[in-house]
Amino acid sequence: MLIRRLAVIGVGLIGGSLARALRDAGEVGEVVGCGRGRENLERAVALGVIDRFTHDIGEAVEGADMVFLSLPLGAMAAAFLAMRGHLAQDAVITDGGSSKASVVQACRDAFGTIPASFVPGHPIAGTENSGVEASFATLYHGRRTILTPTEATSAEALRRVESMWRLCGAEVTRMSVEHHDEVLAATSHLPHMLAFGLVDTLAQMKENDEIFRYAAGGFRDFTRIASSNPVMWRDICVANSVALGEVMDRYIREMQALAETIKAEDGERLLRIFGRAKAARDRYVDGIDESASTE
Repeated sequence: MLIRRLAVIGVGLIGGSLARALRDAGEVGEVVGCGRGRENLERAVALGVIDRFTHDIGEAVEGADMVFLSLPLGAMAAAFLAMRGHLAQDAVITDGGSSKASVVQACRDAFGTIPASFVPGHPIAGTENSGVEASFATLYHGRRTILTPTEATSAEALRRVESMWRLCGAEVTRMSVEHHDEVLAATSHLPHMLAFGLVDTLAQMKENDEIFRYAAGGFRDFTRIASSNPVMWRDICVANSVALGEVMDRYIREMQALAETIKAEDGERLLRIFGRAKAARDRYVDGIDESASTE
């Protein structure tokens, strides 16, 4: 058995799905959940996702040989501080944060240095739903999990975390912290900003009731991710502000150029833009499973 006791700090879609997947694989003994919402934690016990729970992070990690942080980025610093002095000697710490530089810094600030047992990570999977009831064991099947080990990360800790995610059905890749944040700013964070921004813009128009009433399937598909957790996405924007700001600036310039092309009624240029975009999108779709949603 890979994990004797797993401590899941934040038992929602991501943390709950990890626990379910490891249970299905028969590779975890006890699962201890930790969070603020008692009702959600009680439901997690009832569903068999966790065995017991506590609201105290220090208590949750005691005796655990694997600790998974599935929290809003703004809560990471307090979580690292709370687990100091309570970790088992063989405990490995990893996380699911969508921005890595801020998590690594929060860990360094809490411990004074980055522990060899810390393996920063990010499973690229999710849905717009939240809470333990939204979790399911196959969430990570065929999805990518990115690990961003630091110079301090031990080979053994990295091996154990890689093994954990592979047991969940994920494809594990590695990259640097900086590269991760740049890539995710463009491929995940920017699309969420577009969805949030579009819905908010239309909601502020006087005739918004009529606009939403006649919204077609394409609008619903494109804006689905605007139903994601606002607190989580606020924290992602703040944590990855530099990389996200840069890619948003580039996108704004492209949109301004596109607007000018439309105003000029330049059909040939529009056709080139749309054709280039379609070709890129088709290549992308050919390489993924669209039956799952990503964050």
